[in-house]
Amino acid sequence: MLPIQQMIAEIEAEVGYTAGMTGRPELSEQVREAMRQVPRHMFVDPELMDEAYDNYPLPIGYDQTISQPYMVAIMTDLLEPKPHHRVLEIGCGSGYQAAILSLLVQKVISLEIVGPLARSARERLARLGYHNVEVIEADGQFGWEQQAPYDGIIVTAAPEDIPQPLIDQLAPGGHLIIPVGARYMAQELLDIHKVTEDEVITKGVLGVSFVPLTGGA
Repeated sequence: MLPIQQMIAEIEAEVGYTAGMTGRPELSEQVREAMRQVPRHMFVDPELMDEAYDNYPLPIGYDQTISQPYMVAIMTDLLEPKPHHRVLEIGCGSGYQAAILSLLVQKVISLEIVGPLARSARERLARLGYHNVEVIEADGQFGWEQQAPYDGIIVTAAPEDIPQPLIDQLAPGGHLIIPVGARYMAQELLDIHKVTEDEVITKGVLGVSFVPLTGGA
């Protein structure tokens, strides 16, 4: 079995195992196919190439990580992406999550506060042909009001509290998928569904462990 096929098999097994918590007994075929198509080895450091398709996070420098493939898959599935959607990502990192999203939506705006990571991700995504991703060096705590509202927002690092600008910049009907909690303490992945401008439903999904979301006032 090829490494990427093994990765998909491990993701699907974990999706089944966590179905009682996530409400997702299986991934949508669109998300599964996106996970098959994006070469994860192009988004990890060369010295970690042999681990590129293992189902766990890997360091990418600057105290940041490329997320576990299962977590990328389940968060993407919870976002319920559609081809006409515009999605905001907070925490571009090496660009892997943005690449997955780019195959599923019309436009991805990805914010990264660490300058060298933002620049390398921008170059990498362009070189690999993910031309519907715009990488912006900015503080994700404040979102990106210039292009709001967004059909979905996905956050790949954990703030201690939900940043209000992200809820404000989410379009009615959209989902904000975000891990919340203090570093080295209990964190929870939340699915925040903005039903209307005045109605927001928050659902706890999974216990998780993410690097902290930096920045903020």
